[in-house]
Amino acid sequence: MKKVITILVLALTTSIAFAQDAPETTPLQISGSGDLYYKYDFAKTENIKTSFGTDQNSVSLGMLDIALKKTIKKVSFVGEISFGPRGQYQSIPNGDGLDENSFHIQNLYASYAVTDKLSFTAGYMGTYIGYEVISPVGNFSYSTSYLFTNGPFQNAGVKANYKITDKFGAMFGLFNDSWNKYKADPAKGLNAVGGQLSFVSGGTSAYLNFMDGSVSGTIFDLTATFQLTEKFKLGLNGADFSNEGDVGYSGVAIYPSYAFNDAFALGARAEYFNYKEGSGDTSVTAFTLSGNYKISGLTIIPEFRIDTNSDDVMFVNSDLAPTNSASQVLLAVVYGF
Repeated sequence: MKKVITILVLALTTSIAFAQDAPETTPLQISGSGDLYYKYDFAKTENIKTSFGTDQNSVSLGMLDIALKKTIKKVSFVGEISFGPRGQYQSIPNGDGLDENSFHIQNLYASYAVTDKLSFTAGYMGTYIGYEVISPVGNFSYSTSYLFTNGPFQNAGVKANYKITDKFGAMFGLFNDSWNKYKADPAKGLNAVGGQLSFVSGGTSAYLNFMDGSVSGTIFDLTATFQLTEKFKLGLNGADFSNEGDVGYSGVAIYPSYAFNDAFALGARAEYFNYKEGSGDTSVTAFTLSGNYKISGLTIIPEFRIDTNSDDVMFVNSDLAPTNSASQVLLAVVYGF
């Protein structure tokens, strides 16, 4: 999920990571990833405009990601930086806007566990909304969905997590007025409110997410994962976003995957996405088939994707004429450590 990679899960779930009887300090934890890819679009151009993996007919960089975590008694600190297109100007603010590579922080926040049920977190955090995440380590497919691309990537602010029971949790937060900004408009400040209800039990997890602000707009989001058998898993993401002028979108995606053995799994993403009237009044269906072949920390991801638009407004063919569909193949390598 925009909450399943090794480091982001610490910030985005509502479970409390720090018990009252935790040791006074833990060693500095270092994790991260590196990735690169080759993509070929059959129209011979950059055609499918979702995030990342867009370079045509090129062996290209994703990002080098490094995350640090330290816990001392009830206080923890997380910092995550990334380098490369996927982890810099394609997914995070660009500093003063003049230098595309001037700002590399994905996460920078601190948490305090008041009790074994209640904690507070403040800083710049990977969003709790959505199923997919920026780091490819947390996604089955290398290319990303329309729901991911159009939703928030980061939210800066303060939040409280409360563990209601062993299975249920809740979060409430105040966030900067706009998504993906580490600096608020001083006239508006913490203008957005957000919340989450969570359920985690065995192989089932579900998160009902919400955020509303006069600048950021209003988004409702549901993400869920069901481990139906030892080998078969099903993921779900649905969202509705609206803002002034009938700007917004709605969509749903499902993520079935089957692990044939410890080394190889095959998965798909089937998505329907609709832009509201103020955002273009068009819809797209997208189907992605991906394999995951794992060798120690390395994952090789072969992928085929085909997207179909309700109007001839999103894609072009090899003659650069408008068409209603686009297809591509991709091969990515992702190393997590």
